Amino acid sequence: MGRVWTNSGRHNLGLMSAGVAFYAFLSFVPLLGALVMSYGLLADPAVVAQHMRTIIELVPKDAAKLIYEQLINLTTAAASKKGLGLIVALLVSIYGATRASGAIITALNVIYEEDDKRGIIKGTFTAFVLIVAAVIIGIVGVLAATMLGYAQSLLSFLGPVGVTLIRIVTWLAAGALCCVTIAGMYRFAPDRSDARWKWLSLGSVIATLLWLAATLGFGIYAAKFGDYDATYGSLGAVVVLLMWLYVSAYAILLGGLINAETERQTARDTTTGPERPMGTRGAVMADMSAASNSKSASAH
Repeated sequence: MGRVWTNSGRHNLGLMSAGVAFYAFLSFVPLLGALVMSYGLLADPAVVAQHMRTIIELVPKDAAKLIYEQLINLTTAAASKKGLGLIVALLVSIYGATRASGAIITALNVIYEEDDKRGIIKGTFTAFVLIVAAVIIGIVGVLAATMLGYAQSLLSFLGPVGVTLIRIVTWLAAGALCCVTIAGMYRFAPDRSDARWKWLSLGSVIATLLWLAATLGFGIYAAKFGDYDATYGSLGAVVVLLMWLYVSAYAILLGGLINAETERQTARDTTTGPERPMGTRGAVMADMSAASNSKSASAH
């Protein structure tokens, strides 16, 4: 944990999180649009906002209001698009959202101390695939929220107990989806040999727990103590959304740093494929060991 603390400063984790949050904010509407239109390929896009209400309620109140307003606007626009026009609009929206995944790719390469050699075409394709995966996971989340809403109606006879139970299940489902998404980022975003899933689990779980705690804590702070409307006026909801994106990005990058330093701690091969000696594993962290480096330094 000492190296995590040291390298969080050396890598400017706070500044990188701010950059990721900024690009995520720019990609926010295109990503929502991609989600709405993807859902429109399966069902009426007009009901997506209703189905997403359970998920939206997880984020801070002011940010949730802004998200819901954008969803209403996007579902209205998506309702007029059919067939090929819907598919073209969907692809444009996904491409517009690649700025967020591109920022995460850059940040995770810094954390894993990798030089990205994929080039513009392969790098853009990787960012595109990550966004497509995020949209698919988002659709799964919407469908899960729909089932949770249906379950809540079935448990209405339980009164407040049923509502509390559904809220707990909602947070657990959100945590599971978040953990899977973050693990996928850690494995496929950096330009390195894919890490084994077990070497991604610690950082993914910690990042998810931090994200859930930060989302809940920041939501309470923004509602009870942070009067952003008084300071920023009509921009208050935008500022709350940006701050929430920032703490979310910080949690994700900190989890990646924990994974990176965990790899550095061991001399075992952490990448996929057959066991290979250090220096031939295709990943900076897998090709070095803090223990062996310290022994080498003491020998000299």
